[in-house]
Amino acid sequence: MPMHALKDALSFGDLPASERIGFAIFIAFCLVFPWISKGSFAQAVMIQFLIFCLYGLGWNLIGGYGGQVALGQAKNVGMSAYTVALFMVWWDVPFWFSTPIGVIIATVESFILGYFLLRLKGHYFAIATICVSLVWQQLFVNWDLIGGARGVELPLKETPNFVYMQFTSPIYYHYFAFVLVMGAILFMNWFRKSRLGYQLRAISANEEVAESLGINIHWVKVKAYCITGVFAGMGGAFYAVYYNYIDPFSVMHLELSIMIALMTMIGGAGSMWGPIIGAMILIPMDRYLGAWLGGSGIVGVDFMIYAFMVMVIAAYEPRGIWGIIEKARRRR
Repeated sequence: MPMHALKDALSFGDLPASERIGFAIFIAFCLVFPWISKGSFAQAVMIQFLIFCLYGLGWNLIGGYGGQVALGQAKNVGMSAYTVALFMVWWDVPFWFSTPIGVIIATVESFILGYFLLRLKGHYFAIATICVSLVWQQLFVNWDLIGGARGVELPLKETPNFVYMQFTSPIYYHYFAFVLVMGAILFMNWFRKSRLGYQLRAISANEEVAESLGINIHWVKVKAYCITGVFAGMGGAFYAVYYNYIDPFSVMHLELSIMIALMTMIGGAGSMWGPIIGAMILIPMDRYLGAWLGGSGIVGVDFMIYAFMVMVIAAYEPRGIWGIIEKARRRR
């Protein structure tokens, strides 16, 4: 990365003081959480929150800044997760060698798919991404070579093992996920000030005007879609070693794609902190409500609550919770 790009990524001076303070609190909370939380369930929810922050920050590129509602990111998560798992099962390849391959596969698939599908607009593009994601899931379900519906179980190594990323304590996974999220935030801080970021926001605002300014609309969207695939691929690789088991219903299902888009839109699509705010609300709610309502035999109430939140926020402020925060700040 050039020095000026690195400087932009590390510089938060253009943000209001309240955002810088909130970011510092977020970092401090993530650093101390494993030491103040005693419950294993709470630690697992925190790790899931961090991974969904990574998913959301990636989706925000194409769905927030680009204005393209992509509902198929689970396929990229699954492709990278399967690459890491199968490389370890078949050839005993360590995590650090298989992860770049998985990310590349997810990115190349995003490039090929995006090149054709991003010529579609509006709900046609959203429907197409859903269809492609479902096709990939069914292919993996019926592909016996990679385990089919049974999934893939990673071979266990002697722990702690940094080469294969297998640990008995969740603290290691927590800090690794935190590093991934911090890297994603720094990238987004650079991206929002980059040429590509300005071009993507111009396209989202008005494609005709952007094209009249000499912006290649199609290629800018394809680049953003590929970067989104990188984020999802990193999260998928982590998922494989964290759970040591994957199947098409856990890493390639439509609900995962919808959750990624939903939490970003609730938090505030097109804003830097929106995906983090959305994950902060939806992931703990989803996990704790699921554990509580599932144990009581009540099924489906959690989805009703999510739908109600979306309707209320969409009616009051289409830009999500971050839009509400900005309105309140302007009034003050």
